[in-house]
Amino acid sequence: MRFGWLTLSLSPSPEEDAARIDQQIEQVCLAEQLGFGDVWLTEHYFTGESVYNDALLFASAIAMRTERIRIGFAVVQLPFHHPVRLAVQLALLDNLSKGRIDVGVGKGTIYNEYEFVGHGLRSDDSRERMEEAIDVIGRLWGGGPVTYSGRYFRVQVPELRPRPVQRPHLPLWRSAISPSSFSECGRLGVPILTARLPVARIKERWAAYEAGLDAGGHDAATKARLLAQSALWRNVYVAESNAQAEDELSALLRRTRTHMMHVRAAYNPADFTIDAAMLNPWADPAVGDDEAVKYVLATGSLYGSPARVRDQVAELRDAGVQHLLCQTGFGDMSHEQNLASMRRFGEEVMPAFLT
Repeated sequence: MRFGWLTLSLSPSPEEDAARIDQQIEQVCLAEQLGFGDVWLTEHYFTGESVYNDALLFASAIAMRTERIRIGFAVVQLPFHHPVRLAVQLALLDNLSKGRIDVGVGKGTIYNEYEFVGHGLRSDDSRERMEEAIDVIGRLWGGGPVTYSGRYFRVQVPELRPRPVQRPHLPLWRSAISPSSFSECGRLGVPILTARLPVARIKERWAAYEAGLDAGGHDAATKARLLAQSALWRNVYVAESNAQAEDELSALLRRTRTHMMHVRAAYNPADFTIDAAMLNPWADPAVGDDEAVKYVLATGSLYGSPARVRDQVAELRDAGVQHLLCQTGFGDMSHEQNLASMRRFGEEVMPAFLT
């Protein structure tokens, strides 16, 4: 198996931001030392949910402090970026990191409309903006002059410089949830990221992705590479005992949800309604904290003693997961608590699955 490390850590106050940013860099360096193969950065704004906010600029600092670990984005919220500027920034990052960049892309948050408002946008046309931006970026990375006239972007570029190190272009990943998304990503030959997928659904989703790969006519080597890359995101918390892990993780998740519900109620515009089809017990404000936390523990978390977490990882491996993204930081978790859990996972869990 391959293990990635994902950060979505909250800074509780502006006064703590600088220290928390330094701690994030230290955590990434430890992830590389422990043998994690990739680090994934999230992009959220204005409320401290991704303390560095600007994942692209933060990635440049990580590129200078690490040597081997790949640096991914889960995900770049494309409506918030001009595609020419983004293509240049990512190409530069690929050069600075010596070809270690992976780019997950998405149409933007479906819950935090205030992030769109803060960028002078609304989310109604976010999918169309994303697709047009992907088209522009792909053409720029292809080399040579680019002239493009679309609904949202009109550009004329002599040539993108610097060129990305990775050829023919940087890997573009997509997030997938529904069976049709898995099939379509397979058909296109796009690596996938998915979160909070119950174990019972993993085999059928992976089968849908593999069927899409077959429909797309991809060769055996490409299929094997993409299936190995396909990543499942889980919360991971390893403590000395099962009871300690459950108690501490539950408290962290509860505080995280309190923050999440508060900022959405306070800052989302009055005319914004979250699509009911996208709500689950964790995201639905009508659901109480106890039920919400139980849902996340059951469907999106690996937690307990090292022995128990090894069993949970083995269950995912047996279901077909070859690439596990581990979020070890939750809400206002202390730096020391995060490092201790990371070390237990890296030293007492991961070695059982590395080949």
